[in-house]
Amino acid sequence: MRSTIYIFLLSIFSFISLEANENLPSTLPNKPILFRGGTIHPVSSEAFKGDLLIEGSVIKSLFKAPKSFPKEKVPSVQVVECKGLHLYPGMISANSVLGLTEIRAVRATRDMIEAGDINPNVRAEVAVNPDSELFPVTRSNGVLHALSVPQGNGLISGKSALMSLDGWTWEEMVIKSSVGMHMKWPLVPSPERGANKKQKEEIQKRKKAAISKLKKIKESFLRARAYHKAKQDKGRSDKIDLRWDSMGPVLKGDVPIYVHVNKLSGIRSAVNFAVEQNIRIVIVGGADAWRTIPLLKKHSVPVVISPVNALPSRRWEEYDTPMVNPLKLYQGGVQFCIAGPGGSMDAPHERNLPYEAARAAAYGLPKDEALRSVTLYPANILGVGDRLGSLEIGKDATLIVCTNDPLEVTSNVEMAYIKGKPIGLSNKQTRLYEKYKVKYRQLREKNKG
Repeated sequence: MRSTIYIFLLSIFSFISLEANENLPSTLPNKPILFRGGTIHPVSSEAFKGDLLIEGSVIKSLFKAPKSFPKEKVPSVQVVECKGLHLYPGMISANSVLGLTEIRAVRATRDMIEAGDINPNVRAEVAVNPDSELFPVTRSNGVLHALSVPQGNGLISGKSALMSLDGWTWEEMVIKSSVGMHMKWPLVPSPERGANKKQKEEIQKRKKAAISKLKKIKESFLRARAYHKAKQDKGRSDKIDLRWDSMGPVLKGDVPIYVHVNKLSGIRSAVNFAVEQNIRIVIVGGADAWRTIPLLKKHSVPVVISPVNALPSRRWEEYDTPMVNPLKLYQGGVQFCIAGPGGSMDAPHERNLPYEAARAAAYGLPKDEALRSVTLYPANILGVGDRLGSLEIGKDATLIVCTNDPLEVTSNVEMAYIKGKPIGLSNKQTRLYEKYKVKYRQLREKNKG
């Protein structure tokens, strides 16, 4: 019996050791850091050549050529020569399950789904695994922050948190908790679309199920409002219900609801529900958002386009429909940002976020807007625009140093900094690459001998 227990524990610890990444979280340098002679892309304004000084965790000064950092003060700072390189703000993934899942095929590494239909009390940040191998892989391509989103098979899945992709614990990594409450919006199909009696009956069943789910959502809001009204009444000492208690900030308008929906009817229904309930919402997915531009603009509803690299949802649509969605929202004056698909199968590929924006640029979105759609715009939508998303004095010193435009696949990220701390760019993939380079070099040398 003891030997069986020993083997079981050994297997667990072996699994844990295999899953922990080897990159150590960074510490703040002892001196201010001066990035000298690079091309600085603030994103919020025009690019320029010059110097950027960070002190502690914030950007202290910007010097536009011909002005430069005073030479007499150079000995007091750590100089990073950036001639021929480009400085950009770190990118932000606005829809992901990073930290909540590791390997899709291994159930023990998936911690993004809670049982039940209504779970507004779930907090994503407490389940984030700081040792995830996916963090170093993602940040090596310039994505330095990610919104960790609780998933669900039900309706209200919980609150997301914006996480830094570096830190010893989830507490260190949290940039903003309770960014938004996430909801999967039910779609009500039309039975008339059935080609025959059997199909119409099947669609009718799905319609009834969807209507039942919508009623459940409305009932949840009614119960939450009743709970908070009772809580405000003096002399009442009702037992605390964490589900309804956690919906207080949503009902007050302090925290938005992130509604995951793609279809035209669903987007309209979700916006109308938000107006009826007097709450703030953000549309996530938004494949048909371009069809509802007047409605979205009227009610100031932002859209997290997730993703751009996708196929049309209808057989008769143009092949580039998802790729021109950002352009149409931009032309229509709707606030938006771009994210990846956001599913558990997509977590290992969050590093490809810049190429989602690049696809939008290739299909008409102005290049500067494409860059903002993965930097400044997600920061604004997630409520951290005063700290992240652009290179400005007083903002967090979170930036990347690249060989060229980060939206180009030929560009490499040479350095990365999160809140002034230099971040290692090695990861499991780069280590395997270096390992097998040595292997095949040795084989070539052996064959020559």
